[in-house]
Amino acid sequence: MKTLLISTILLLTLCSCNTSKEDHLKTENINKPTLEGVWELVGYYNYNDNKIVDSFKVNNGYRQIKIYSASKVMWSKDVPADSTEWFGYGHYKITDSSLTETLDYGSNIMRDIISEGKIFNYELKIAHNRYSQIELDEQHQNRDLFFTFKK
Repeated sequence: MKTLLISTILLLTLCSCNTSKEDHLKTENINKPTLEGVWELVGYYNYNDNKIVDSFKVNNGYRQIKIYSASKVMWSKDVPADSTEWFGYGHYKITDSSLTETLDYGSNIMRDIISEGKIFNYELKIAHNRYSQIELDEQHQNRDLFFTFKK
């Protein structure tokens, strides 16, 4: 009986140690900001020589939504004054400071853009309820556009 009690205590101790490591990793991942979810554009900046030259809030009626799953991205844009359809779908990868979207297909106008280059690289700044993607020039030296989204 004493051996069974000692074995049970040892087993519970080992299990609790493993669980605490798993719980720590889960907590760490929960606290780390992620792109997963639905985001809406709230404003953007134009740059010239890495300096902000214009800033814009979203006009009434204009909407741009991005939806990120674990590996896929889909976005759509509605511009009331324009009947052109804007949407795209593909996959993405992020690091602590970069976002790369690779679009597989999109609306008619996006198919033209995708045919010229389907990979879009951005500098990334992310928090829990807000993120910014900064479009870089072809040499990745100067910022061109700075988009801010919120959940």
